[in-house]
Amino acid sequence: MTEVVIVAAKRTAFGKYGGSLKHLEPEALLKPLFRHLTETYSEAMAHIDDVILGNVVGNGGNIARKALLEAGLSEHIPGLTIDRQCGSGLEAVIHACRMIQAGAGHIYIAGGVESTSRAPWKIKRPQSVYDTHLPEFFERASFAPDGQDPSMIEAAENVAKTYGITREEQDQYALNSHKKTIEAYENNIVQQEIINLSAKGEIFNRDDSIKERLNVRTLSRLNPLLSEGTVTAGNCCMKNDGAVLLMIMDKKTALAHKFKEGLIFKDSITIGVEPTLLGMGPVPAVSKLLRKNKMTIEDINAIELNEAFASQVVASQRCLDIPAHKLNKYGGAIATGHPYGASGAALVTRLFHMKNDKRTIATMGIGGGMGNAALFERWL
Repeated sequence: MTEVVIVAAKRTAFGKYGGSLKHLEPEALLKPLFRHLTETYSEAMAHIDDVILGNVVGNGGNIARKALLEAGLSEHIPGLTIDRQCGSGLEAVIHACRMIQAGAGHIYIAGGVESTSRAPWKIKRPQSVYDTHLPEFFERASFAPDGQDPSMIEAAENVAKTYGITREEQDQYALNSHKKTIEAYENNIVQQEIINLSAKGEIFNRDDSIKERLNVRTLSRLNPLLSEGTVTAGNCCMKNDGAVLLMIMDKKTALAHKFKEGLIFKDSITIGVEPTLLGMGPVPAVSKLLRKNKMTIEDINAIELNEAFASQVVASQRCLDIPAHKLNKYGGAIATGHPYGASGAALVTRLFHMKNDKRTIATMGIGGGMGNAALFERWL
């Protein structure tokens, strides 16, 4: 089978909803990333077969196509936008890798983008032109049939209750995420992932959602989001804006373009789970991925698991028996943010820059009851 390698990966810093990037449309978030790739890898960028991007709450249409044209790429590059909810960015990376393995092309750009700040309002169309009811707004499309489609907060509470995850455990996990992220910034680790973005004349290069002064006492004072619940605004991620792009190619082409290191794509799994426990998608996805490749969790050096809610991360960690030192080494989405369609690609971008870890996994829990996971190996 054709060996596929990721040779470049960058992201913007993530802005919080209504924050530093609130005025930028998805295409504008992507433009500096395309510019970076074009300026740094001009020869390879002249031979792109396709651009595949994840996006969830955008304007619809084909953001990948529009964004690549606005960035000045060739009109001959088609562009494909994927919506697998929170798993979209990781699915875009997987899809690009599979396309190369299938012989469909040699060089792909994959990633994701989201602007929750610029997401359009959603209104249900009247059933009749004579309808006198006021327009009905809605936050999101349904992910599953009635009775199986909880809100994300309800789903996180379902996980906490089913797996016995306490409020204190969730708060402690959230605090650790912020602490690890802050330490990673202090050690210039996260900066390797990020390119500078101009936001209203100022350079934006640090994630908006990080809380420098957070402590257990502050977290314990926050009210639950649901009555008698355990999930709070402090132990879950924020809504965010941001973009991620990766360059992916077959190894023979990579060597021809003078690339000598990166991540080798080994395998992936996407699987369905109980929709009311959607945050547990990483458990069967990672388990099946390991079994398929005749590995155990001991063979993996680092795992990036998206932190939508602390409850689902703690529960997944227990079920998969992931040692703490292997899980989200430099923090995660509770601190840095969760721009839905970009988050999975951001996990792979982090793994790309973790050059001391040989075998790694990126995994997402997905709305509607799904999980995806991808296995990588260091190429040096």
